[in-house]
Amino acid sequence: MTAVRHLSADIEKVRAYYRLVDADDVDGLTALFAPHAVYHRPGYPPLAGRTALDRFYRRERVISRGRHTVTSVTAAGGDVAVQGGFRGELRDGSTVSLRFADFFTLSPEGLFTRRDTYFFSPLV
Repeated sequence: MTAVRHLSADIEKVRAYYRLVDADDVDGLTALFAPHAVYHRPGYPPLAGRTALDRFYRRERVISRGRHTVTSVTAAGGDVAVQGGFRGELRDGSTVSLRFADFFTLSPEGLFTRRDTYFFSPLV
């Protein structure tokens, strides 16, 4: 990738993330993250590295399935901010519907190096 950021590529990478997580494609979504990436999510300690991310998505995430709807995406430099909604089912069988905000930082190679998630709801 050149020194100039390709914002449309960054935005597409983030949109691809939501498609992959909704499809439960853990291998595909973890491949979007740099090996040393860190994910900050309410209710969990920071998840550092692809192994921790893989474990989270396969075993620790309280959400069992659902669908993200992205309502707004803003990109600048290597940062992408997202607003959206999520509707789905938790592992305990209950349903959830909430709004969220995500902030992604991408490396020059186009991999996520950091993700921060915020929910407009109690911890999920």
